[in-house]
Amino acid sequence: MMELFAEALGWLGYLERSQVAAQVGLIVLIAAGAHLLQQPLLRRRVPRLLRALIGPTVAAVMILILQQHNHASGLMRFLTAAWLGWVLLLFLERGLLRLLPPQRVHELLSRLLRPLYLLAILLLLINRLDSLQDLAVISVGQFFGTPLTLGKLFSSLLVSYLLLIGSGPPAAMVAWMLQKLIGYSDGSRKALELIIRYAVVGVGITAVGFQIGLNTTALVAIAGGLSVGLGFGIKEVFSNFISGIWLLFEGSVRPGEVLMLDGDPCEVRRLGLRATLLWRDRDNAELLIPNQMFFTAQATTYTASDRMRRSEIRIGAAYRHDPRSVIQLLEDTARSVPRVLDHPAPRALQVAYGDSAITYSLRYWIANPMDNIGIISEVNQAIWVAFRRESIEIPFPQQVNTILAPPQPKDRPDAPETTAATPH
Repeated sequence: MMELFAEALGWLGYLERSQVAAQVGLIVLIAAGAHLLQQPLLRRRVPRLLRALIGPTVAAVMILILQQHNHASGLMRFLTAAWLGWVLLLFLERGLLRLLPPQRVHELLSRLLRPLYLLAILLLLINRLDSLQDLAVISVGQFFGTPLTLGKLFSSLLVSYLLLIGSGPPAAMVAWMLQKLIGYSDGSRKALELIIRYAVVGVGITAVGFQIGLNTTALVAIAGGLSVGLGFGIKEVFSNFISGIWLLFEGSVRPGEVLMLDGDPCEVRRLGLRATLLWRDRDNAELLIPNQMFFTAQATTYTASDRMRRSEIRIGAAYRHDPRSVIQLLEDTARSVPRVLDHPAPRALQVAYGDSAITYSLRYWIANPMDNIGIISEVNQAIWVAFRRESIEIPFPQQVNTILAPPQPKDRPDAPETTAATPH
C-alpha cells in the first residue's frame, strides 16, 4: 500500500506545474459559469440539451485560443472531451426514453452507464499521469493466504459490480422468452428472472474467486462462514428472500393488488426479495412489509380475481316514513353518484328497528378499492341532499323519562292508584 501512496504523491508534482494548474483553473471557471446559467428563467427559454452544450462549447473555444498563442492545452482537451461525452449521455437518455419505461432508463443510467463512464474517465486520467500496467502489479495484501494485487482487486470488484447490476436485462430477456414458450404467469416470470439473475451472480462471483487465485479450501471456508451467518445473524433476511421467491411464483401478492393493512387499503407497488413495498392512499405513505409476514399473518385482498369492491353505508330514518319509499330513494341516490357502478346495481335494505329510527343499509359496488373513502363521502353527501329534498328526517336519539310517584299508605283515602309517565 505504501507503494501506491508513493505513486499518488508523484501525481501531485504533475498537477503543480503552472501550465497544468492554469488549465485546471480555466476548466473550473467555465464549469462554474455554466452552472450559473442554469437559472429558472433560462431553463424555461432554452432546452436542456442546448444548455448542456454551452459549457463544452466555451471550453472548445478557449482551447483554440490557447493553441493560437502556443500554450499547453492537452489536459484541457482531455477534460473537455470527457465533459462532452457526459453531455452525450443526455442524448442517449432521450433516445432510451422512447424505447423503455422512465424508471428502467433511470436505473440503467444511474447504476450502470454513468458510473462506468466516470470510471473510464478516471482510468484514462490516471494513465496520463502514470502507467496503469505498473499500478496493476502493486501488492495490496493477502486474501485467505492468496497474494492480491491492485489489478486483481480492481478487476474483481468491477466484474462483481457488473454482475450485480448488468445481469438484470439479460435475465429479464431469458425469463420473457421462456414465458412465451411455456405460458406461465407474470409473477412466475418475475420469480424466474430473479432466480436466473442470482444464479448468474453466484456463478460469476465464484469465477471471480478462482480468477483471484482462491483455492477450493478458501471457497469452502467462505461458504461455511456464510452458512453460520445464515444460521445466526441473517436468518430473517434469508427467510424473507425465500418468501419473496415463493410469493412471486404463487402470484398471491402482485404489483397493483390492493391489500387491507391495519384497516387501511394499500396498493402493492413492488415485490422485492426482502420486503414488499405498499402504498397507502390516505396519507401517501410507502410501507415496507417483510415478505414472511404474508405467510404468518392473515391478509385481505380486494383484487385477487377482480378490482370491484362492495361498500356499505348505514343510515337511520324516522319511523313515520314508509320504508319502501326510503329504500327506493336510497337506491336512486346511489345510482346518481358517478363513481358508483350500475352493475351490480345498488341495493338498499331495512336491517333493524332502532330506539329512535329505522336503520337502513345501502350497498353498492365501486371499480377501484383505493377510491372507497372518497366515494363514501360522495354518497353520504348525496343522501343528505336527497333526504332534505324529500323531507325525510334523520332523527336524533330520543329517550322517555318516566317519573314514578312515591308509594302512599293504602289506608289513606287520597292515595293514587296509578303512576304517571311524562314523555320527553
